[in-house]
Amino acid sequence: MPTPLYNAVAVLSWPVFNLVYRLHSTGVENVPPGGAVVAANHTSNLDPWPLGYPLWPGRQLYFMGKSELFNPVLAPFLRAGGAFPVRRGESDVQAIETAVRLCKEGKIVAMFPEGTRRQKGLRKKFTPRPHAGSARIALAAGVPLVPAAIKGTDSMLSFPQLRVAYGPPIQVDDLAGLPPKDAVDTATKRLMAEIDALYEGL
Repeated sequence: MPTPLYNAVAVLSWPVFNLVYRLHSTGVENVPPGGAVVAANHTSNLDPWPLGYPLWPGRQLYFMGKSELFNPVLAPFLRAGGAFPVRRGESDVQAIETAVRLCKEGKIVAMFPEGTRRQKGLRKKFTPRPHAGSARIALAAGVPLVPAAIKGTDSMLSFPQLRVAYGPPIQVDDLAGLPPKDAVDTATKRLMAEIDALYEGL
C-alpha cells in the first residue's frame, strides 16, 4: 500500500491532474497486481508522477533518484515518496539490487530506459541507445515487464492534456534458454518497440 506521504501528495494532486491537465489513462488493467517493472519514455523530470497517478490509490511507484538529492534533509521525504538512490553514470549494483528486492516484495518499480530526457519532437531513431536496466531487473526478479508511454509532460506550461498508456507485459518466456545478456538485450528491444508504439497511439 502507498505510504502516508504518497497518499497525501496524491490527494493534493487530484485537482491538478484531473482539472488542470485533464489526465487520461488507458490500459491500467495491464499492470499486474503483484511486483512489476513499468518502463516508459522520458520527456520530463515530472514523468514519474503522472505515470504513477492512474495506479493510485491501490499502488505506489518506486523509482531511482539521483544520489546527490539524498541529503539528510531531503532523503526521508524522497524515500517516503518511493525514491531510492542511484549513482548516475555508473553501474550501480546496489540500486539494481534494491529494485529487484522491491519487485520481489510485490511493488512496482518505474524505469525510464531512455535514460536522459527525450527532447521535444525528437524522433525515436535519434534517441540514445536504451539502457537495459528495466529488462535486467524484471528478469532477475521474475516479474512482468510492462511498457508504458506518457505524452504532454514536455509542455506543462501550456497546460496540455496529459495522457498515459500501459501496454500488456513484454513476452519473455521464450528467452529462458538464452545467455543472460542476450535475454536482456532482446527483452529491451521488444520493450522499446512497444513503448514507441504506445507513444505514437497517444
